[in-house]
Amino acid sequence: MLKSIIAKRDEAVAESENESGSADRTPSVRWALASLSLSMLLSSLGTSIANVGLPTLAQAFNASFQEVQWVVLAYLLAITTLIVSAGRLGDITGRRRLLLAGIFLFTGASVLCGVAPTLWLLIVARAAQGLGAAVMMALTMAFVGETVTKAKTGSAMGLLGTMSAIGTALGPSLGGVLIAGLSWRAIFLVNVPLGILTFFLALRYLPVDRRGPKTDSAGFDPMGTLLLALTLAAYALAMTIRHHDGRGSFGPLNMALLLPAALGVGLFVRAEARAASPLIRLAMFRDPLLSASLAMSALVSTVMMATLVVGPFYLSRSLGLNAALVGLVLSVGPFAAALAGVPAGRMADRFGAQRMTIVGLIAIAAGSFVLSMAPATPGIPGIAGYIAPIVVITVGYALFMTANNTAVMTDVRADQRGVISGMLSLSRNLGLITGASVMGAVFAFASMTTDITTAHPEAVATGMQITFAVAAILIVFALAIAVGTYRRTWRNRALAPQAGLQAD
Repeated sequence: MLKSIIAKRDEAVAESENESGSADRTPSVRWALASLSLSMLLSSLGTSIANVGLPTLAQAFNASFQEVQWVVLAYLLAITTLIVSAGRLGDITGRRRLLLAGIFLFTGASVLCGVAPTLWLLIVARAAQGLGAAVMMALTMAFVGETVTKAKTGSAMGLLGTMSAIGTALGPSLGGVLIAGLSWRAIFLVNVPLGILTFFLALRYLPVDRRGPKTDSAGFDPMGTLLLALTLAAYALAMTIRHHDGRGSFGPLNMALLLPAALGVGLFVRAEARAASPLIRLAMFRDPLLSASLAMSALVSTVMMATLVVGPFYLSRSLGLNAALVGLVLSVGPFAAALAGVPAGRMADRFGAQRMTIVGLIAIAAGSFVLSMAPATPGIPGIAGYIAPIVVITVGYALFMTANNTAVMTDVRADQRGVISGMLSLSRNLGLITGASVMGAVFAFASMTTDITTAHPEAVATGMQITFAVAAILIVFALAIAVGTYRRTWRNRALAPQAGLQAD
């Protein structure tokens, strides 16, 4: 049924393009970007909206926290393990066709989540929803190269970054309102009308897949796909599963999962070196810009997770804010990132993506450095002393992510856009997963307490300062990578004309 709808729509779109030429291209581009923006909004909303419902779900299904946390983990694991494979599959089978299937799956799975009679059916439906979200996340960035000119790539990336930030920021507050006003089922069913709208916008306005000649290079790599999925699943579980003592400690199970993850990396590299049509071409990593961008994205995302891990404890324990004020202060950062997304894209287009990557990193480092020295002053001065550097960090993050993605995606070959877009999204996800565990461990260690929920206010403040001092060091390391890559790029550009003259 889905294939017949898409096929008929493809014929209609192709005919209308031949008849009208480029007369309505600008409105079509706007509506195409609207469908991509909604895809990004829905997939990021799905990540953050369920967290707030965990206590309600534990009560509704009479389950423990360890059981209901799989509602969040199933979605996160599906995205992390399958996002690169989804991007590669889009390159092979057609990005528009696969994105439509992803939106369809996400929307259908949202219905199943909303009507699930048991917890385990809800978890399975969330995994299916995560698979749809992996396709949506991987292919939205890949589509930018097909919908806008190179000169406007940064602006389009900025728009997608804004929608991602809005989805992340909106999740907890929207989820709270829906649970209070309706029930926990509403946090999943709210996706359905938006999913249907996104599907029909994408069906109508996204460019039809080009049907090129079949070649050996267009094959799929099942062994590489399986090895990467198992490796990423083991790593993600090692970083996210919490020990049953409730303190979030890194136990023997976590260490046991890291071993197959490390082994999986070696097996994956060996399999890809031998594969005729590898999932990820290892030669890609010889490109210094791509390798540097992936490393910086992971480092920056690790640091950004510190704001989510440390912030709630510092605001409640050290500054003495109530739950409502904590939620309000925590929403300032994502709100600032949402406002900065589109201007950040325009700056990347105007001043150069690599330059703006460096500027964004400087802002994150500066904000982290200020927080590492912030005194725990009660009242308005303490709140302002926290909010100001957080705004600097999140605006810097919006600028960095937009510029970094633009630098990579602007000159990517058409048949590699999906897999590289997936790799960029994966590096961000792995950074967030690692940050939740590592920065959380740094915070707990620096606070010198076994249970952070009962720690002394001064201990929590010290923990926050040391955590952001570590964050600043990580960003300085990312900055060194960015500057080195920028210099190498300029040196290559300067040498290119001289090489041309010598050849002549």
